[in-house]
Amino acid sequence: MVKIKTKFICQECGYETPKWLGKCPSCGQWNTFVEEFYEKSSQSRILEVSTSKAQKLKEVELKNEVRVSTCIKEFDRVLGGGIVKGSLILVGGDPGIGKSTLLIQAANNISIKGHKVLYVSGEESAKQIKIRASRLGISAEDLFVLAETNIEKILSVIKDIQPQILIIDSIQTVYTPSISSAPGSVSQVREISSMLMKIAKEREIATFIVGHVTKSGAIAGPRVLEHMVDTVLYFEGERHHTYRVLRAVKNRFGSTNEIGIFEMRDLGLVEVTNPSEMLLSGRPVNASGNVVISSIEGTRPMLIEMQALVSYTAFGMPRRIATGVDYNRVILMIAILEKKIGLQLNNMDAYVNVTGGIQIKEPAADLGIICALASSFRDVEIDSKTVVMGEVGLAGELRSISFIDKRINEASKLGFKTAIIPESNLKGLNIKTDMNIIGASNIRDVLDICLGG
Repeated sequence: MVKIKTKFICQECGYETPKWLGKCPSCGQWNTFVEEFYEKSSQSRILEVSTSKAQKLKEVELKNEVRVSTCIKEFDRVLGGGIVKGSLILVGGDPGIGKSTLLIQAANNISIKGHKVLYVSGEESAKQIKIRASRLGISAEDLFVLAETNIEKILSVIKDIQPQILIIDSIQTVYTPSISSAPGSVSQVREISSMLMKIAKEREIATFIVGHVTKSGAIAGPRVLEHMVDTVLYFEGERHHTYRVLRAVKNRFGSTNEIGIFEMRDLGLVEVTNPSEMLLSGRPVNASGNVVISSIEGTRPMLIEMQALVSYTAFGMPRRIATGVDYNRVILMIAILEKKIGLQLNNMDAYVNVTGGIQIKEPAADLGIICALASSFRDVEIDSKTVVMGEVGLAGELRSISFIDKRINEASKLGFKTAIIPESNLKGLNIKTDMNIIGASNIRDVLDICLGG
């Protein structure tokens, strides 16, 4: 005998309760509980006896585990070198950012190489997908499309076609009839993801899942969805700007520090092979408060423009705003400038910005923040052919940073003449360049060089 029961589930975090609550005790959000029905059998279930046996790790045989390349170098870089068979990959991003465009371009490239790809869309019909594919110049032979939202029908097609790559666009539109709740609910998303994970592992089908994001930027649905998948990718950028950044926040088969940069054009997404040149385009010349820094994203060096604006405030509490860098790090650099250099910033508003929408988390950007703030405060410009890099300690000293050779080589390629680095990094530096490499031990020496005392 089957009993129909109800429960209330938070649509933000998946917390379950037998009664409705105004505020979720787990995530703290208000009015997020939705009533959902489920079936509960009064008969006890008999546990199935598994026939699988445990193996010693050294006895596990690896077959030819060759990653499948998407022929998009920026995409492969973020994935860790390509697609791993049987992996479950979640791709999130704002509406209209280019998630579907990126995946259908990758699907076309993979199918051209002889792999079967099934593209399942719950948001577009087959004709609409064909129109978009024609605009992007996609016409591969082994690329199959399916406009369906019922997971049982989708699984039936998967068994018939037996694809190597599966794309679900999007997880919030797919449902299973065994659950009475609406598509996109916590119960539906959790159950659909579990089904897709099972078939991906059993049949070694690499599966991409497109997920919508909430207003706060997190992927909609329960957090357990991100824990279930192997890789979580975020596609970032402004809809009204052409550049997009693909970032991995979880990757069981590669680094989470790599990023891929794309440009949205009429014919789809195009890789940006030289992000440093792109990020420095439009840089003002002979303007105070601007300096170029060298940052490392994974294994890739990038030159990025750091901007600062310091202006007098008429209010009692000065404002501190940071975009692209850690706010607390900016406050720390301001305190060091006041204590060690003597800059009176206690009655000044300070704004720090990293151009290009890039987020910098490494401490090597400290020296760039210091130089940009001091340049704006004194209204003295820094030479446009100078690049700075280094971590700043609380005593104003410069600490050594990693990958110094890659950083300097990248600056040399783009025509920079001077590089200011920590003095400790000069030891063991072995590169051939015409740049003037200056080692400094503290920020006072750096400001004397950049601003002339």
